[in-house]
Amino acid sequence: MSNSTALAAVTATLQFILHQGITTDKNQPELGDTRVTALPPDKARAGLTTNQLNLFLYQVLPNAAWRNRDMPRQVQPGETGMPPLPLNLYYLITAFGLNDDLTQPFSHQVLGKAMSLLHDHSVLSASDIQSATSGALPECDLDKQIERVRITLQPLSVEDISKLWTGFATQYRLSAAYEVAVALIESTQASRTPLPVLTRSKNDTGVSALPSLIPPYPALDDIVFAKNQTSARLGELLLLNGHHLDGTNLEVQFNHPLWANPDEIPPETSNPTPTALQVGVKIPAAPATWPAGFYTVAFLVQGPNDTYQRVTNQLSFPLAPSISIAPTSAPAGDITFTVTVSPDVLPEQRAALLLGDSEILADDHKTQTGALTFQATNVAPGDYYVRLRVDGVDSILVDRTKQPPVFDSTQMVKAT
Repeated sequence: MSNSTALAAVTATLQFILHQGITTDKNQPELGDTRVTALPPDKARAGLTTNQLNLFLYQVLPNAAWRNRDMPRQVQPGETGMPPLPLNLYYLITAFGLNDDLTQPFSHQVLGKAMSLLHDHSVLSASDIQSATSGALPECDLDKQIERVRITLQPLSVEDISKLWTGFATQYRLSAAYEVAVALIESTQASRTPLPVLTRSKNDTGVSALPSLIPPYPALDDIVFAKNQTSARLGELLLLNGHHLDGTNLEVQFNHPLWANPDEIPPETSNPTPTALQVGVKIPAAPATWPAGFYTVAFLVQGPNDTYQRVTNQLSFPLAPSISIAPTSAPAGDITFTVTVSPDVLPEQRAALLLGDSEILADDHKTQTGALTFQATNVAPGDYYVRLRVDGVDSILVDRTKQPPVFDSTQMVKAT
């Protein structure tokens, strides 16, 4: 782990590697006067005419891999530690040639040598960090960091370069960008280290294990509708499948978005008889109080060792309207249809007649009603199957008791 001097240590180490590598290169003695600075780009060249390499830290971002992660070997299981501050450093390396490249492109040589050195030192070694920081940063401990510091070339697009140098408010010079990661700065806050646990439970028996993957609490798995349908209707039986449904004080809880409070109904006591895996409940034939739409259902049961009712998870199911329509035959053109519906449609419910593949909204109904009118225009001659859609739930058109399923011929009108 490193302390708050990590950023300065990384910069100093890069300067050290670049300066040592360039000025001691016997194959390029003309670069021996190279200065390695760490100045803002607009001030880097002030007063200098020699070869120069400027190292500018232009951005610091958090490292995603180490963010909110405890340090290995510092926090034990069950303890709460303060994650380190992990940082990725982004540098811009700018090259300047002798006398601004008046006689030959020295800046190209300097940048090429610098990129070669950073390629060969893609991982900062502990010895390089110690050599660079022993004098100016004696308190630095970046060399002891558990994660190695890696150097990666970062290609920049023309747009990125333009944005950077516009922000620097200076003219563009030959440059290359690098990412240096990761610098882990240790938090100054102490970790919370509770005392070890002496026993796991009464008599040190440990966690209770069940020989089954089914949880020991009552829960609902699915709903089976009458006549193989995909929705229920008033007066029909719902079969609730689940587990651990046996006990006392059995009730089925229904709820609807337009109700102020849920309704609780006792399950059937026979046909089917309640079991641990299935209970049946009949939806009340109450068209005035049970509107069509989507409901939730849950099961309430008191187990043999319980002093209260447990409530299972909720399942959703659609309650479909039942309809009859008049006229069933009329001349083609404009037709007014009257639909008798059960349950009643409330004023806040959206109702639409699906005539073939056309949707016709109901005339305004300001009060709760069991009869709706629809104005169909330009109806072409032909036979049309009809459905009533109330709050997204369609009346049942398909007879699924037959194989293959067929349309209900009573839900049809004819335009002559």
